[in-house]
Amino acid sequence: MTGGYDAVLLLAFGGPSRPEEIRPFLDNVLRGRPVPAERYEEVVQHYIEVGGASPLTRVTERQAEGLRSRLADGGPDLPVFVGMRHWHPYVREALEKMTADGLRRAVGIILAPHPSAASREAYFQAVAEARRQVGDAAPAVEFVGAWHDHHLLIAALADRLRDALGEIPADRRAAAALVFTAHSLPVAMSESSGYETSLRRTAELVARASGLTRWRLAWQSRSGAPREPWLEPDVREVVAEVAREGSRDVVLAPIGFVSDHVEVLFDLDVQARAAAVAAGLGFHRAGTAGSHPAFLDLLAELVRGQVGRAEA
Repeated sequence: MTGGYDAVLLLAFGGPSRPEEIRPFLDNVLRGRPVPAERYEEVVQHYIEVGGASPLTRVTERQAEGLRSRLADGGPDLPVFVGMRHWHPYVREALEKMTADGLRRAVGIILAPHPSAASREAYFQAVAEARRQVGDAAPAVEFVGAWHDHHLLIAALADRLRDALGEIPADRRAAAALVFTAHSLPVAMSESSGYETSLRRTAELVARASGLTRWRLAWQSRSGAPREPWLEPDVREVVAEVAREGSRDVVLAPIGFVSDHVEVLFDLDVQARAAAVAAGLGFHRAGTAGSHPAFLDLLAELVRGQVGRAEA
């Protein structure tokens, strides 16, 4: 039984897969938004410094393959498609394939666990616009509910955190400063959606599952105008702060992201690492959920839950 569903659609932001795609990708992201030329070139350089591409699409395809395998083994055996907001395969391209296959109703999973206008409503709009472009035969997409505190997400993130902690010499491990990170947003957007509250819940559960009681939440990748209040403190400020307090090591755990991409690889692995080195700290970064088995199990559970509710 599939509850009337005949497909699954995974949705993510998108990213360039080679250097020549960087500028067209950024033009898509920034369409209609004036950005100073120097800032645009800075971001281009960020991509160049992390290898000239983003791993996001590749990781998302691995997540889709892991989900297909789990649904084939445990049901419901539904095809899984990937649609990106800002690069190939676009949401429209995914819906076109689904339409050509005669599919009519999909479970939609946005690969961002914490609610905000940027991480949920923007995808609702992208799917609605893509369906309009495809036409009346385009499949309906019905989205799963919140999963920022799902036990399988927590298990995956806690396992990634334990791996990072294991890099620290045993005699220094207990004293390491743990900092959870997520993308900063305008304060008003966060308050209207419960974004910060949901992130603190995730952080609390991951710390508890890892046997830890001391942690902080910091923000990264701010991109707004200086006059607009955004979530603070910035992760680099927190790195400097924990050094002043006497820590010898800092562990950053990017719980706001489920895949590595430029804002993890550059903003943390380059910029935050540089801040840690300048402060004399050992730097350690936990992995994102990626294709961790527990995260792939979570995706399957989300599909099964949606199907089960439809059947009920």
